Amino acid sequence: MLLEDLQVVLKVAEFRNITAAATNLDMRTATASAALKRVEKALGAELFIRTTRQLRLSSAGERYIPQCEQALLMLDQARQNMKDDLEIIDGELRIALSSDLGRNLVIPWLDEFMQSYPSVRLKTNISDSNIDFYRDSVDIALRYGSPNDANLYGFKICNIPGILCATQEYLDKNGTPVHPHDLASHNGLFYQLYDIIHDVWEFSQQGAEFKVKMSGNRASNDGDLVKRWCVSGKGLAVKSCIDMSAELISGKVVNVMPEFKPRATELWLVCPSRQSITPAVRLLRNTFREKTTAILNQLIEKEILDNSVLS
Repeated sequence: MLLEDLQVVLKVAEFRNITAAATNLDMRTATASAALKRVEKALGAELFIRTTRQLRLSSAGERYIPQCEQALLMLDQARQNMKDDLEIIDGELRIALSSDLGRNLVIPWLDEFMQSYPSVRLKTNISDSNIDFYRDSVDIALRYGSPNDANLYGFKICNIPGILCATQEYLDKNGTPVHPHDLASHNGLFYQLYDIIHDVWEFSQQGAEFKVKMSGNRASNDGDLVKRWCVSGKGLAVKSCIDMSAELISGKVVNVMPEFKPRATELWLVCPSRQSITPAVRLLRNTFREKTTAILNQLIEKEILDNSVLS
């Protein structure tokens, strides 16, 4: 009895329909039907009762299907354990990334990673919305902020200071703020998530906290677009220093009011279960830590950040 045939049987049991199971497995209905018949012939029992509209489990199917499912899970775990023991870097990486960080930094890092490990396949989900690991079919997510679900597993990559930034041209035209109170007359470029516009900016200086309700004429749920607006001189934006690193280092934008620090965050690599932490994921974690540390060191060398960010 082939494992592939058993996988077809489980999909038929899940969908109660051979055609739907075949579509999910990307095979012809006839191929799925033949696989089901082979399994039933090998067992000497029918697993499903055929009706005009759908299939339902027979008494034999009700006993056999759960045991079959458990056996395949055990085989899959054994295969994964062997790969872990041998440190085999292969398989499919299904990773969720935020828009700005993902498009502009992480995708090139993943390209390098796949050049080093050609047996790895990649699927990316790029969005600034929160990921549901079960709904969105991803195995890992690189996200700002520590995971707030105790059922998730995560690796902290680094601390990420926020930066208030703008082009020099914008500042020359509209004036350079030196205190959060000066921001009221400036145009804010806002990040929007779930219809909530983040237009209240928070800053700290030597223990003192400042909150500013900004006004502005642009908002987006795509962090990459907010960055593009900022780089084109449309206003001020509070962004991750990692997201803005290339623009800060090249001088396309400048760090505004550096004495007043926007709220910092953390970058985490998050997994839904221990089984998701494969050798490839652990290697990616190390890669992300190396890449982000190198960027933070560049920002320190350019005196855009101070050394405290690495502590």
